[in-house]
Amino acid sequence: MKVTKFNARIALGLSAAAATLAATMPAIAQEGGDSDDIIVTAQRNNQTKVTGGGNVGVFGTKAAEDIPFNIRSYNEALILNQQPDSLGEVLENDPTVRTALGFGIAGEVFVIRGFDLASDDVGFDGLYGITPRQIVAPELVSSVQVINGASAFLNGAAPGGSGIGGSVNILPKKAERDMVRATLGYTSASHISGAVDVARRFGANDEWGLRINGSARRGDIAIDDEFHSSYVLGATLDYNNGPLRTALNLNYQRLNQKFWRGQVGIGAVIPAVPDADTNYSQPWSQILTKDFFGTFSIEYDVSDAAMLYAKVGARDGREDQTTASITVLDAVTGAASGSGSYVPREDNNESATAGIRIKLNGGGISHEINAGAAVSWQLNRNAYDFSATSYATNLYDPVIAPAPTPGGFVGGDLDNVFPISRNRVSSVFASNTLGLWNDRILITGGLRLQEIKTTAYSYFGGARTGGYKESAATPVLGLVVKPTNGLSLYANRIEGLVAGSTAPVVIDDGSGNDIPVINGGAVLPPVKSTQYEVGGKLNFGAFNAGVALFRIDKPNSFVDPVTLVYGNYGVQRNKGIEITLDGEPVQGLRIISGLTFNDATLRRTEGGINEGNDAIGVPEILANANVEWDLPFLPALTLVGRVVHTGKQAVDQANTLELDSWTRFDLGARYVARVGDTPLTLRFNVDNVADKAYWATAYNAFSAFGSRLVQGGPRTFKASASVEF
Repeated sequence: MKVTKFNARIALGLSAAAATLAATMPAIAQEGGDSDDIIVTAQRNNQTKVTGGGNVGVFGTKAAEDIPFNIRSYNEALILNQQPDSLGEVLENDPTVRTALGFGIAGEVFVIRGFDLASDDVGFDGLYGITPRQIVAPELVSSVQVINGASAFLNGAAPGGSGIGGSVNILPKKAERDMVRATLGYTSASHISGAVDVARRFGANDEWGLRINGSARRGDIAIDDEFHSSYVLGATLDYNNGPLRTALNLNYQRLNQKFWRGQVGIGAVIPAVPDADTNYSQPWSQILTKDFFGTFSIEYDVSDAAMLYAKVGARDGREDQTTASITVLDAVTGAASGSGSYVPREDNNESATAGIRIKLNGGGISHEINAGAAVSWQLNRNAYDFSATSYATNLYDPVIAPAPTPGGFVGGDLDNVFPISRNRVSSVFASNTLGLWNDRILITGGLRLQEIKTTAYSYFGGARTGGYKESAATPVLGLVVKPTNGLSLYANRIEGLVAGSTAPVVIDDGSGNDIPVINGGAVLPPVKSTQYEVGGKLNFGAFNAGVALFRIDKPNSFVDPVTLVYGNYGVQRNKGIEITLDGEPVQGLRIISGLTFNDATLRRTEGGINEGNDAIGVPEILANANVEWDLPFLPALTLVGRVVHTGKQAVDQANTLELDSWTRFDLGARYVARVGDTPLTLRFNVDNVADKAYWATAYNAFSAFGSRLVQGGPRTFKASASVEF
């Protein structure tokens, strides 16, 4: 590791400074008196938490015990304490989710119940298409919500063609209390950050709220020579008085990643893992993204029993991406072939939803009726230039190669990108939840009628090449039974619906060469799946436990290696058990943990080949344990530990290759001190304490021509200091 000594010096220096300051704080604090209220309040605001409820699409915000689904929400304090670089690092805390990379991009793919959720299909404030496509800056987020399972009724069809196994919704920050917070941070090797977050409630009854937060991050991360920068600004103005509630949220982010390490293509043998910080990319690789996005929402209580609501959102985004990808040719020596590409892209998306929610009671039966409509539009402009030549490099001893000469395999207008696809997903929905036995039994039935319209255009001249307009009905049935306080049993049958995926223009033949797909750019018909789930939730006051058993059947699409045609050729059946534990079992000890067992099987394959085999990139077991302990003899000090375990996973459809299981340990500490009347929070964390080198995932949609592996991150030191006024 080129930066080990440098990392160690900085980490030790920060640790020494923090320890010195922490040692002096009790004395400073006592100058102000004996009251510990400031420290206690700051500790409470800093507590990393997960809740079992959240925004459940058309049903609105619900408590965990009242919904027939498995949902978790991770709070803002977790994001502040862990200093994540991306949404994927937030979801490392979830025992049911693992993160991969999209094909040829830095955009994250979240594997939930063995199916992918692309970064394109992450919801923002309940709307699709608004979240930045590749990476969203966590500094803009107040909560990250995960719903396990299909959600075509809850949220509508995901326009990007993913989300069968689950959905993720992120919520923007809002002024919940008066606050001014300034934060300085450091991430190894030399990544420095600063942030300011201001929130105010004002008006005669505090009916107005304004929150403005901005941050800047810049410098090399722990992977050798990989540079990240992030500049973001977000603001939310809200009004809450009487029957009317409104909120306007606006965000801007500019992210840059240089020399970024992507996937590794392999052949018939899995190569040994390079050192954890090895960078086998190229200095000329870069992803620059700029996004302006936001939402406006309004709710009006017509009466105590009826509410009207509407929400609109939009995003304009620009990407300039130069990629350096490698394929290993010799797994023993690490000899590899590299290639480059340049892909500019622009997105112009809008989304809207509106509806009514009515609550009625009579004859011992309650009703909650939901009805409304939703629509989203996506316009994608892009082009590509795939290098016509390759370069020689090595997985273990990377070679710096010159940037590829432009003008290889070119499609579209690189200087003035034009439309390549237009998508519109529209729907109307209605549901009714019947409550019996004082709402101890809740029966939900609903139906969403959806229409997906897609148009594809040629990269060569922009002429229309295909498209479709298809409709589908996606029902939901749910049951919740609460036999006693604290216990909730549930079951659901729900369907998933996604727009048909777009055939790739080229694929890697496993030797580092790009070969064209016969129907490249064509759009497939919509894909529908069915999920059955039963589960239970147990609440012990400050501690929660949950279990879910599920089965999902989904058609599978891939490129036929013989015909080179992309289509829906297979079926994948995923079954599993999810166990989650979270809360504060004893005062001062908080946990977020769980265990997932997956059985992902190829049930129908081309020509019967590989039928019955394990699906690629779906670990047999996932386990997480995140623990915070407020020391009883020094309550201002919190010790933090996290264990992430991922089981074995198939690398190829023939199941001849398999990734080993891996376990990663993270450690940290947090100290809250009082300087006068101002709380100061010091944080120090080490991710991957052992600097373990491991292949994290083999999840890849283009596996018929050889899998692509994603390597886990190296040991990373993180430190920050926040002062709150």
